[in-house]
Amino acid sequence: MPEQSSGVGPTVPLLASRLAAPPPPEPVVLRPRLLRRLDSGTDGPLTLVRAPAGWGKTTLLAAWARAAGSPPSWLSVEAGDTATRLWSYLAAALGATDLPADRPDHLELLATALAGRDRPVVLILDDLHRVTEPAALAGLEFLLRHAGQRLRLVVAARTDPALPLHRWRLRGELTEIDADDLAFSADEVADLLTTHGVVVPPASVPTLRERTGGWPAGLCLAALAARSAADPAAVVTGFGGEQPDVAGYLRDEVLAGLPGDDVDLLRRLAVAGTVCDDLAAALTGPAGGDGRLADLARSTGFLHPDGLRPGWYRCQPLLADLLRAELAKLPDGQLRELHIRAAGWYAGRGQPGDALRHALAAGDWDHATDLLLVGWPELLPYDPEPAGPPPPAPPAARTDRDPELALALAVDHARSADPSAAAEHLRTAVTAARDLPAPRRDRLRWLAVALEVALARLAGDPTGVRAAAARLRALTGSSAGPVGGSRSGPADDPRSGAGDRADGHLVAGTADALADLTEGDLPGAWAAFDQLSAEARQAGRTRTELLCRSRAALAAAWHGRLREAEQNARETLGGPVTPADRSHAYLALAVVALYRDRPDEAEADLARVDSPGYDPTVAAVAAFCRAQLERDPAAAQRALAGARHRLADRPRARALADRLLAAEADHCAARGDLRTARELLDATAGPATTHPELAVARARVEAYAGDPAAAGRALPPWDTPDADRWPVPVRLDAGLLDALLARHAGDTRRVGRVVEQVLELAATDGHRRVLSRAVPGVRDLLAEHLDSGTAYWAFVTDLLRGGDPSGAGEPVRCGGEPGRKLDEPLTERELTILRYLQSILSNVEIASELSLSVNTVKTHVRNIYRKLDATRRREAVRRARELHLI
Repeated sequence: MPEQSSGVGPTVPLLASRLAAPPPPEPVVLRPRLLRRLDSGTDGPLTLVRAPAGWGKTTLLAAWARAAGSPPSWLSVEAGDTATRLWSYLAAALGATDLPADRPDHLELLATALAGRDRPVVLILDDLHRVTEPAALAGLEFLLRHAGQRLRLVVAARTDPALPLHRWRLRGELTEIDADDLAFSADEVADLLTTHGVVVPPASVPTLRERTGGWPAGLCLAALAARSAADPAAVVTGFGGEQPDVAGYLRDEVLAGLPGDDVDLLRRLAVAGTVCDDLAAALTGPAGGDGRLADLARSTGFLHPDGLRPGWYRCQPLLADLLRAELAKLPDGQLRELHIRAAGWYAGRGQPGDALRHALAAGDWDHATDLLLVGWPELLPYDPEPAGPPPPAPPAARTDRDPELALALAVDHARSADPSAAAEHLRTAVTAARDLPAPRRDRLRWLAVALEVALARLAGDPTGVRAAAARLRALTGSSAGPVGGSRSGPADDPRSGAGDRADGHLVAGTADALADLTEGDLPGAWAAFDQLSAEARQAGRTRTELLCRSRAALAAAWHGRLREAEQNARETLGGPVTPADRSHAYLALAVVALYRDRPDEAEADLARVDSPGYDPTVAAVAAFCRAQLERDPAAAQRALAGARHRLADRPRARALADRLLAAEADHCAARGDLRTARELLDATAGPATTHPELAVARARVEAYAGDPAAAGRALPPWDTPDADRWPVPVRLDAGLLDALLARHAGDTRRVGRVVEQVLELAATDGHRRVLSRAVPGVRDLLAEHLDSGTAYWAFVTDLLRGGDPSGAGEPVRCGGEPGRKLDEPLTERELTILRYLQSILSNVEIASELSLSVNTVKTHVRNIYRKLDATRRREAVRRARELHLI
């Protein structure tokens, strides 16, 4: 055991175990993405790994330390470490044991010694949250400031240390790794199970990832339990926070460190899946709001912001299991009161589905029935919305007397993706309704048919949806008046439905439009959803309006009407949406970002899209986006082919399938496989007037093959009234090909007219991808058009300046030898003027822009021509692009 002078009397014994990285637990899952983050973090002064217990901070840092070519120094901080003891250990960790620790200028000496090192020293401080003495943390900050950039600190802590982190953040010198980063991805979960020798079906892996929230400690406990089980898959899929090992860890390592008031608040908030300050205050009183959720999120790491809804938080799944189990131990009166408060809060904010669930859980049967009767169009589930375990059923005598309550239970089970239980309660309601008075019996009958519409939708049965929607129209007589007509007044019996039968039209129309979408008829669905969203707004049916608006956004984006799509999607996300509505809105935004050539934004939006699963149309659009973002053309082709084959039994999806096939052929042509591209298109040949996507794709393939005559024969007319119905990206592709063919034929007048038409169409909605990633020759075509003058000068200049954001698009193709150096390089001023030569500005205007004399500009232009071996402006610009000078 080494000894070090403490500066306060006799020597202080130093434990060698604190100066070495602990051995990582076996087996260890290597996590290259985090190791790379740590590697790059040491380029700056401070890396902070911040997360609560069980998130693998020490394990990660120990694995990184062992993998480093030059092992970093290590110091494990312990509770009770004073500044003096910390400096003794710190000096030993940094190899500066010869410094006199009893001098008051000890830190200055240590900083000087570090500054004199040949290269930076990396020091890992594990569990720095255990240091509470301000002087110790101030000393660390002093060392970082005065060590001549020769100290790199890597800190692991459960909370933010009291260091001036904001200062390093502002300078871009702080690398942060938090619980979200430390959470295991699905691939890492699979690796963990494999290293533990646990074999489960692939579908079990994402289930375990979702159940644990990627929490490393929980995953390890699950792997250990599954490894010794006879049925590992059952253990993995049923893993929860109530299991003894998990519950004990959470109580001892997470909840035990929190004040009692915070634990009680978390327990009461567990009655709801996600919470905001306002809901927390409604459940627990004013003290539950006012920023306490944000404080708990920072201090525990087990309360996570809901990234899709700012201000909302979701508890880590395993901790939520434990808290719900403890919540169930509350006296019945207290638990019922929490559910009643939650039901009232949700009902007052236009979220009847959540209100119904809590009213049923509270046993507030009258409120549950009223919610159904007043807001049934907003309660019908068109998509599954898993909501946890179902509430207890009311006594049979109550549902016999009140069949509307049985129907409310059926709706709740349908919303929770439990169709069998929903059908059972539906039969109970219909049977009990036979002896009711006629108005009440008739209304319950068509409410039951409305639920049958939803159940057919959840079963993925478009034919069943249409049949049930037709029965609903017949029963309600919904054609008698418009949606939003007069509704029952206060004196009307809500069970009779007097005055609100027009809602049947809205529900039936929404169901039919959803069936159109499922069958692949995106244009038909777009028109229907547009009209239905307006009707729903007039009727005050917010939930239905947002559903229709999210689908209209997706259909508009697919057609290329990007502004309309973005507006509808943003409006959808601003309301109380379901997960399915949110996914459709984000998929629409992903398509918008894709066509505007913002790949990073498109990928971020796609990451927020839940798997549509049962809806192959939506899955096809998502596959198209992912394929267009895929850098490997072969992988993109496989994804497109899979999505297209899933549409094979849907004749109304022909245009959608054609678009996928066109993209598939384009990926083949882009990688030089023209034979496969032609075979794909030949297999599904059809008239160009009815299948323009394939005709344009054929022309693109022939353009890739260098056969302008064949491309011209394949290209359909794109500027006729009939072509107005084509998707905008298809028209843009056709217009660009038309311009290239005219250029090849030497028809410069037609080239200018066609390119200007294309730019007008593209600029309206901000289409860039079609222009920046088109067939060879388009970039030069745009540059020449810029020289000859255009009303879209800024748009084209931006396109040419931005080029290809991902580096995966078309390279500049022109004559000469790209990359050959000039015999005499251009000066900085000449390079500046050269950039202006790309525009339509005259020499006089360039001189004005640069505050130079016209003669000076002319002299620079002559020098540019001489150095580029050019005789005119367009030739100079072409040579400069060829040499990558602009």
